[in-house]
Amino acid sequence: MKFRVKSLFMSLSLIAVIALVLAGCGKDSASSGSNASGGSGNQASSSAGNLLEQVKKNGKIKVGLMGTYAPYNFLNDKKEVDGYDADIAKAIAKKLGVEAEFITGEFSGLIEGLQQGKYDVLISQVTITDDRKKTMDFSEPYIKNSVNVVVKSDNNTIKSIDDFKGKKIGVGLGTNDEKYLRDEAMPKVGKFEIATYNDVISSLMDLNTGRIDATINNMFALKPLIDQNHLKIKAVGDSIKDDYAGVAMRKNNPELLDAINKALEEMKTDGTLKEIHQKWFGVDPSF
Repeated sequence: MKFRVKSLFMSLSLIAVIALVLAGCGKDSASSGSNASGGSGNQASSSAGNLLEQVKKNGKIKVGLMGTYAPYNFLNDKKEVDGYDADIAKAIAKKLGVEAEFITGEFSGLIEGLQQGKYDVLISQVTITDDRKKTMDFSEPYIKNSVNVVVKSDNNTIKSIDDFKGKKIGVGLGTNDEKYLRDEAMPKVGKFEIATYNDVISSLMDLNTGRIDATINNMFALKPLIDQNHLKIKAVGDSIKDDYAGVAMRKNNPELLDAINKALEEMKTDGTLKEIHQKWFGVDPSF
């Protein structure tokens, strides 16, 4: 009995020693793993934190845009992204020493895609607003757009937003113009129906055939579409607002923001911005 107790005691002691040794090894290993993981994690965080460094390392900046909004951004006959926004993006990329990679998508999904990291920046007529500044950072403006009420050529009853009550008004889905109609125009003039569209040409076609009574947009965007499609529509009254678009990016990327602002300032000084504006709109920029 004594022998069995003694043997049991020795066995338990040996197990305890082995357990302590293994625990010690495990602790050392876990500690080393934590340090290694923490180190690489910090490096990844630092690298991810400086988006400008990432862009330069990759040799390209991923630019999100619609690709269906001529003359700002559209696919040309060669199926290449073209337009004012595209030229601005290429000029900025050149100043940064990289290439512009264009990724197209519907406007309503661009901002979400930006936040998810699908794009580095958006250059797609994203209007600078206080609301958007809460979730994104913006460069200085690279264009000013004056927005007008647009109706059929034979419509003489709608002359301004004051005549929208009871009418059906078309607008781009998720755009600043949609927000303006809902938050400012409707409370001011009374209830009207809002029809949303993922592209401008669809809204103009519906206006031309009488499916909607009016739309709001800027004539820089509408004129080429009106001319190309022989649409019988017109702008009426004075501009209802002026919008300024900037390069949008995720928050907390000061290095990239500063670099893009510097590029835009150089483009203003060296005439690049004026040249691009003249190319697409035939007039000098007014901002």
